[in-house]
Amino acid sequence: MLSRVATFAIDGIDPRPVWVEVDIRPGLPAFRVVGMAGKAVHEARDRVRAAILNSGFEFPARRITANLAPASLPKIGPGFDAGLAVGLLAASGQCGAERLDRWAIFGELSLGGELRPCRGVLAAAEGARRSGLAGLIVPRERAAEAALVEGIDVAAVDSLRGVAQFLGGGDPPPPPLAVEQPSAEATDTALDLADVRGHELPLRALEIAAAGGHNLLMEGPPGSGKTMLARRLPSLLPPLSRGEALEVTRIHSVAGIHRAPGLVPARPFRAPHHTISASGLVGGGQVPMPGEASLAHHGVLFLDELSEFSRPSLEALRQPIEDGHVAVVRGQRALLFPTRFTLVAATNPCGCGYAGSDRHCSCSEPELARHRRRLSGPLLDRLDLLMQVARPTAADLGAPARESSKRMRARVLAARERQLQRLAGTEARCNGQLDARLVRSHVLVEDAARRALGRAYDAGALSARGHDRVLRVACTIADLDERDAVRLDDVMQALTLRLHDAGPQAVAA
Repeated sequence: MLSRVATFAIDGIDPRPVWVEVDIRPGLPAFRVVGMAGKAVHEARDRVRAAILNSGFEFPARRITANLAPASLPKIGPGFDAGLAVGLLAASGQCGAERLDRWAIFGELSLGGELRPCRGVLAAAEGARRSGLAGLIVPRERAAEAALVEGIDVAAVDSLRGVAQFLGGGDPPPPPLAVEQPSAEATDTALDLADVRGHELPLRALEIAAAGGHNLLMEGPPGSGKTMLARRLPSLLPPLSRGEALEVTRIHSVAGIHRAPGLVPARPFRAPHHTISASGLVGGGQVPMPGEASLAHHGVLFLDELSEFSRPSLEALRQPIEDGHVAVVRGQRALLFPTRFTLVAATNPCGCGYAGSDRHCSCSEPELARHRRRLSGPLLDRLDLLMQVARPTAADLGAPARESSKRMRARVLAARERQLQRLAGTEARCNGQLDARLVRSHVLVEDAARRALGRAYDAGALSARGHDRVLRVACTIADLDERDAVRLDDVMQALTLRLHDAGPQAVAA
């Protein structure tokens, strides 16, 4: 007696179709699971046995072999429980198979036979649609998440007995209630730039970073407002499109941090502690999982106290910043995790934090040199904006707010719309995602601006990568001013925001 049940393995963040093949033959009672099954899948034998018995079915006292095909794909997690149980019931004739060839099932089983939610339901639903199946059976708690995928039916079931009744031709359970994505106004953060006092130039840098998706480094003494500015960046960003929200929700679902029904409502903001490991930051581990860089996909990754992060962790960020994804190789398999985020970092100028400020710095020259060496040149070269954040004066603290998030966000949205129109037909969505080829083909630069940038490059103030990054920032400045061509003033401002030590006057005179 043989049965086949469709389910899915989550490979990184991507769904892979898996067939649960169950064979029951006479012989000494045994229950084996083969097909590169992980520890949680092997433990499913005991969960499945108890769930079947406690649901009122009979567990066959025969030789049972369950194969998870393809055998070359690792099977990890409890999402195979329901498929194994249904396959065993179908092979023993206790469950009808009228719908088995058109429906997949994904979920964990309790010992009492209830279907429990597990990670990656949205990814499994996308896999069911790609495989051409009619629908997916999932636990009721995650049915609204699976229903976000268009083109398939979703059966929200509470128990193993309910699954058997439905597969045997019974009436389908009521569909899950649709969950609408909250409006942009409903997801606005309570953090507003109206709380910021002073900081005229840092506010301008923050606006440019939000408008073009540029990476930003802020350096200044403790308490100057670096973290305060960074945490208000999400209030300036445009709302997630449905495609972006689906991608973010799938990543967070696989990571097990999305438990609410429906889509992730706002762009993610991730702020990991500086003790994080390289695999925790970019992804990996014995069972490869998305890291903080992927959890910040389409959002903001904030690294506070950047100089305190370990050197291997920071160096691991170089390729994800440049390529927009990270490749994790485990067991001769390469898994891709998306990493299209805006990097915002904050650091003190030295160990005590007061070098270059109006307070006395207690660091020696060797200590200052060691602090500077913690941040590698290749990493800094991948940042578009390098900003000094000075301590606000007493007059600034008593002055009214210079800007509000609502007003600045309106300008950011207008600039983003110009970029979307200009970059239509390309993979880039904003200026911060332009590569060298797209910079040459989509950025219009006036002659005076190009000559000034060339002088800065010839003086050795910029690398070839830095040359293109300055052009991308200058293009964003032009977009904020509603202009098509990059002018000399745009390039000079972009150089000022990148060469914070010398300034453009030293290289472009």
